[in-house]
Amino acid sequence: MSKKTVLILCTGNSCRSQMAEALVNYDLGEQVHAISAGTKPQSKVAEGAIAALQNLGIATNGLYPKDIDAIIDQPIDLVVTVCDNAKEACPVFPRAIPSLHMPFHDPYGEPLDSFIAVRDEIRTRLVAEVANRLL
Repeated sequence: MSKKTVLILCTGNSCRSQMAEALVNYDLGEQVHAISAGTKPQSKVAEGAIAALQNLGIATNGLYPKDIDAIIDQPIDLVVTVCDNAKEACPVFPRAIPSLHMPFHDPYGEPLDSFIAVRDEIRTRLVAEVANRLL
């Protein structure tokens, strides 16, 4: 059985979508491959997002902001938007793809505790919903 692919889409692809990508790959990696992208990607992943993931022992090497255009032609089984701006700017894909909108608070520029709270909410809600939809 081949892995299902989920695209997690955000505006800056520097916080929420990066944490979601890492968490899905960590928790569901044997059956699901997560990639993330942004409609207007930042120049780097937020330090708070990296620290929140490393706090759980999750590897962060290989995480970097990507533009949606760089991955739009990849085979994707589910698109999850994690912010309202990304939902509104979500591109039209070459084929119909199921989508899900799950907004999360943007912790960018806030203390590490905010990143940890969002990380935990993503793990509880988004990872479970991806598993429910794809497995």
